[in-house]
Amino acid sequence: MSPAETAVSETDSLPWHALPAEEAAKRLHVDPALGLDADEAAGRLQTYGPNRLPHGRKKGPLLRFLSQLDNILIYVLLVSGFIKLMLSLWLDASIIFAVVILNALLGFLQEGRAEKALEAIRDMLPAQARVLRGGDTRLVPGESLVPGDVVLLESGDKIPADLRLIDARNLRAEEAALTGESVPVDKTVEPVPTRATIGDRANMGFSGTMVVSGRATGIVIATGNRTELGRINQMLAEVSALQTPLLRQIKRFGYVITAAIVILGVVLFAWGHWLSEMSYVALFQAVVGVAVSVIPEGLPALITITLALGVQRMARRNAIIRRLPAVETLGSVSRICSDKTGTLTLMEMMVTSAVTADGVYTVAGEGYAPEGQVTVDGEPVSAVPEPLALMGRVSMLCNDAELLQQEGKWKVEGDPTEGALYPFAAKLGLDRASETAASPRIDAIPFESEHKFMATLNRFAGGEMLLVKGAPEVILDHCDRQQTAAGPAPLDRERFMREGDRLAAQGERVLGLAWLPNPGLAAGNLGPQDLPRTLVLLGLVGLMDPPRKEAIDAVRECQAGGIRVTMITGDHKITAAAIANMLGIGDGRTAVAGTAIETMNDAELQDCVREVDVFARASPEHKLRLVKAIQADRQIVAMTGDGVNDAPALKKADIGVAMGIKGTEVTKEAAAMILADDNFASISAAVKEGRTVYNNIEKAMLFMLPTNIAQGAVIAVAILFGLTLPITAPQVLWVNMITSVALGLVIAFEPHEADVMRRPPRPIDRPIITGFGIWRILFVGAALLLYTLATFFWMKAQGASDPLARTAAVNAITMGQVFYLLNSRYLLDSSLSLRAHTGNPVLWAGIGGVVVLQLLFTYTAPLQAVFDTEGLPSRTWLWLFAGGIVFFLVVEIEKLAIRSIPALRAAAISRA
Repeated sequence: MSPAETAVSETDSLPWHALPAEEAAKRLHVDPALGLDADEAAGRLQTYGPNRLPHGRKKGPLLRFLSQLDNILIYVLLVSGFIKLMLSLWLDASIIFAVVILNALLGFLQEGRAEKALEAIRDMLPAQARVLRGGDTRLVPGESLVPGDVVLLESGDKIPADLRLIDARNLRAEEAALTGESVPVDKTVEPVPTRATIGDRANMGFSGTMVVSGRATGIVIATGNRTELGRINQMLAEVSALQTPLLRQIKRFGYVITAAIVILGVVLFAWGHWLSEMSYVALFQAVVGVAVSVIPEGLPALITITLALGVQRMARRNAIIRRLPAVETLGSVSRICSDKTGTLTLMEMMVTSAVTADGVYTVAGEGYAPEGQVTVDGEPVSAVPEPLALMGRVSMLCNDAELLQQEGKWKVEGDPTEGALYPFAAKLGLDRASETAASPRIDAIPFESEHKFMATLNRFAGGEMLLVKGAPEVILDHCDRQQTAAGPAPLDRERFMREGDRLAAQGERVLGLAWLPNPGLAAGNLGPQDLPRTLVLLGLVGLMDPPRKEAIDAVRECQAGGIRVTMITGDHKITAAAIANMLGIGDGRTAVAGTAIETMNDAELQDCVREVDVFARASPEHKLRLVKAIQADRQIVAMTGDGVNDAPALKKADIGVAMGIKGTEVTKEAAAMILADDNFASISAAVKEGRTVYNNIEKAMLFMLPTNIAQGAVIAVAILFGLTLPITAPQVLWVNMITSVALGLVIAFEPHEADVMRRPPRPIDRPIITGFGIWRILFVGAALLLYTLATFFWMKAQGASDPLARTAAVNAITMGQVFYLLNSRYLLDSSLSLRAHTGNPVLWAGIGGVVVLQLLFTYTAPLQAVFDTEGLPSRTWLWLFAGGIVFFLVVEIEKLAIRSIPALRAAAISRA
């Protein structure tokens, strides 16, 4: 190993967060007061490389187009087309190749949006950084930073690399995108335990996160792909997206069809050559005709269009689909792994509890909105007691945040915890403008992490008052009395400590509020040391990022549909368990922390995910491992999230779901679906749409495949008995690509079935065509075969030419399709009712369109020349219509028979 490689390896392996600041500087061979000199920085740049994330390889348009041809059914079509070319059947070959190109174009266009997740991560890095170089402060390109550089930070800066902080003044960093922490993190310089998770490394600044207040100095300990952000970038590049359940099933279906075609082709070729003595050219044409007829050429197009319709319906439900197959995957989901912050919760802090000497209060509302009710023992507070009113006054006046309403939504500028105190005061009936005018601030002690409180000195009609808020233990240490409705009384310290512990155990962030009227302090030069120890405690408030109300209902609906909801968050274990309990996730008590996940091997983790539904303090690696463990348990996983830390798991999941409003660009690009309203409830609606899309695709296949069976059987019968072909390959393609798709699209518009969200998720290994489906396809295919052959031979018996008889045969197939479409709306229920012919907005438009197409196919000269058809006499249409009614009734009798036999009905309903 070279010296440079050794240096990089040593830098990467050290637990910098566990080292004292002085030791970190010593290990990096830098004087924090001077920084690196220019020569040393240049040398280290050669050793460590630039501070940027590497670019991934992109798949160009040509490769994207060619990848659409990687389908077993397309291979069969291509072989058929080349055989047609060898036989100089130019028209047949042209139509087959046109079908292949059309399907490839549809796939190419729906995959058109290139993957941009890695570019989005790179955009998180700042272009410049302020550093000490040789004792001078310089602004340098972010890419030139190296381990050992001393970086200067202030409020509003984006941290340019991973830093070990060596000096921090009131520093708070917004790390939600990286760790899932819902509020800015207070930073320090003291060492933390070696095994501390990323969210607990308070002495570190992480690349791509934002400084929201304070100042700091830090030493760069990692750059580029060796930062925490870089590790996520690397994981994202290495994670390969899974093939969706539908695509896997279609692939298996393609292999079955291909095997059947090969076997049938060999048998028919042998039969035709040795027993009927057909010529090689005629045999080739006939066998290729069988292959073309059995392949459902219109199926890829129909599936693509059905999925696209699902995309439109989901968009109306605020679910934006980025990758078309994700529509169907939603219908297969058996487990939703959701991030907590901003997904299941509002990502808005809110006061939910208040404790005074006289009582315990519950505060209702929604995030930062100032509307809500304060209750005690379940009853609304009519007259606000004095201690509670004073708590509202402290909340409003001892506060440096701003609460603004923008475009109908309340937003906080500044610290979210401080911002949440304004709505609390408003719910107690206080008006900010009036309070500020009546009690102007004349001095303040700003909050700093060293002393953990904020105080303001305000003037009011009765003199001056000192208003204080901060960590409960600090406030209690400075109080000797408590405020009651009757006035100040001796402090019951033990009670307030118990109440504080209770609120913390519920996952609430606890603040203590106190005041002191006429404290006798001189305004103008107040400092932390001036805080008296004779404060009057007003009470405690508990704050949390509350669950979305609609998320509670959505979780319940998912669970009713057999979908298990799991919370995976970077937040603290107690907070995660408390929020999960409110949402009805898990048992309300059990939560597993990231440190425990690290001790588990893959088998142990797989056992864990079977039992546990709440995971806390989870790093990006933990989230990725959890998704893999659930998938190894043969479950279809949806993963939701909004931060960079969620991106690798989103990409690995069967379907990744990103938040549209508060989600980072990284998660949006890694996800297959984006929630435009950041609302977990939209997932439930999207799952409903996904299940409906899958049901409609299944119905469409049961509708289309009998036609393919019938056409293939018609040609096979002709070969076996040495008869004239009743239909030709171009006519087969007309039916498969035009009439089958046009009528199949009608099924794509079928509405939800009433019990769609009360059924369990589909088993992962359930084939798209089940045992009952095979029976229905074969039965209807046989009926359609008899109808088509009867029409062809009836026409020949009337003295019709081959082209005229074939035209009638093709129209018989189409007529059968029209009537079978009415049968197909219900799997078993009778279609001999008015409701069978209503409820679908495009049913009769689709049928009317096919009638027009068949008239053009039959009577217009251009299509007659292409498909070798002739105009039918009117009596033939009477035969076709009568035959269609008989065909319709035969299928209805089959449905009646299955409904009447309990065992058959049960098998059909289970679709097993």
